[in-house]
Amino acid sequence: MAKSDPNRILRLLPLVAGVLAGVLLMLNRLLTPELTTSQSRSDALGVILSALLILTGLLWQQVQARSPDSVQLIGVEGFELAPDLPDVVKTELAWVSHLLLTNTATRSLLIWYRGKVILRRGILGVNSEVKPGPILQRVLDKRKPVYLVNLNLYPGRIEFDYLPENTQGVICQPIGEEGVLILGANAPRSYTKQDENWVEGISDKIEDSFRRYLMANS
Repeated sequence: MAKSDPNRILRLLPLVAGVLAGVLLMLNRLLTPELTTSQSRSDALGVILSALLILTGLLWQQVQARSPDSVQLIGVEGFELAPDLPDVVKTELAWVSHLLLTNTATRSLLIWYRGKVILRRGILGVNSEVKPGPILQRVLDKRKPVYLVNLNLYPGRIEFDYLPENTQGVICQPIGEEGVLILGANAPRSYTKQDENWVEGISDKIEDSFRRYLMANS
């Protein structure tokens, strides 16, 4: 169920005030038996102000940014880590995933590395396995992130069956040449450019940890 826009009433205030003022001015003119010169000037000024309020309200409806509608993701909340990871890596991944879930629109995240799922946290999808589709494979091949701002608009969304089925936005951020960090949001267009830069920095940190600890034990 989408949440209503919290700024909707604020954006409507100028429009409502302008219409109400215009109606009151018209009633006042109709109920006044004899108009004076000063009242005519006041009415004219009132009409101008009412028109400006109505125009402002209409512009706010078009220009002022609205908060994206969010949904309650379908799934069960959980936290899964590959059991064979070194303790230092487990601790770092727990910390990183907590930051992403609490400081961005991310509600579900997954790390896939060397052909297997290393971490799942947040609202978990039904499918726990990742089979790279065209979108994920492109991220791995080109080592460039992909941000799907509104997942419902992309036919290729079916490959993300390991995320909650009503996920609204997805970031696929490469982790070196062998992995990817996948973030699922509960609202479309919810990640800012700053969020994307932050996610890129986190993936670089994860790659460094994997290189130092996982490759040392391989």
